[in-house]
Amino acid sequence: MNEEINSRIRLFDAIEGGSPFWSREIAEFGALQVLNSLCEGIYDGEKFSRIITRLTTKSADELLHEVHSLQAIFITPEDSLWPQTLNSLSNPPIGLVVKGDATCLSKPQLGIVGTRNPTNYGLRIAGEFASGFVDRGWVITSGGAYGIDAAAHRGALFAEGETIAVIATGIDVNYPAGNQRLFYEISESGALVSEVMPGVNAIPSRFLTRNRLIAALSNATLVVEAAFRSGSLRTARDAAELLRPVMAIPGPINSPTSEGCHRLIGERAAEIVTSVADAVEFLSI
Repeated sequence: MNEEINSRIRLFDAIEGGSPFWSREIAEFGALQVLNSLCEGIYDGEKFSRIITRLTTKSADELLHEVHSLQAIFITPEDSLWPQTLNSLSNPPIGLVVKGDATCLSKPQLGIVGTRNPTNYGLRIAGEFASGFVDRGWVITSGGAYGIDAAAHRGALFAEGETIAVIATGIDVNYPAGNQRLFYEISESGALVSEVMPGVNAIPSRFLTRNRLIAALSNATLVVEAAFRSGSLRTARDAAELLRPVMAIPGPINSPTSEGCHRLIGERAAEIVTSVADAVEFLSI
């Protein structure tokens, strides 16, 4: 088991999350064999030079110490705490860094996503749905961003429930900085989850790869407000690909922040819901 964890954390540190190629290689050959093959030059040394170089910089013990020094844990698919819902992905994570209560990752979850620039209406709706589902024993999962994400997390915390923030940075990097206090509260009443090592900063592509984790962890996804082209729609599409229910909140027909929701509803890609009771009935819970 230690060999598996050691192999996975070294690969986790060296390989960018969400890679279909490396997911397939690890699934077929196992983390230890992939690691050894990289170190022994069996993979293309030129093509994968950055990964191979990175593997030589830190030992597994050093990497695990970085995680544990932040009162966090590193979990792998072999771990009893691993959320089985992630195994539905074609490109599951090599591992996850989790700070907080990792058991909530395997509880029923509602993913709530939406714009970083919401209206007051959107903020209120996100909070109401979060608290309504918390009251029914669900965990609220989102991305820790400003706007709808933060409103969903706060709604869950206000209702004294659990909430999970799947972030695109290391768990010690408060991004966005204004949510530092919120991240602390989430780690105390739920969990911060990351697919990168501590200290790693955000790059645009990581927000898209983390969206698939929100979709996969969640039993259902709710889009509250989203522009016509939006990362939230990507999360909704990821959820639909996994055959998970997708719901969307309608807004005023002339509101730019509701164009994405109306698009999902119009394309029959999401069920229209106008209340917590609507959503509960649609999900049969």
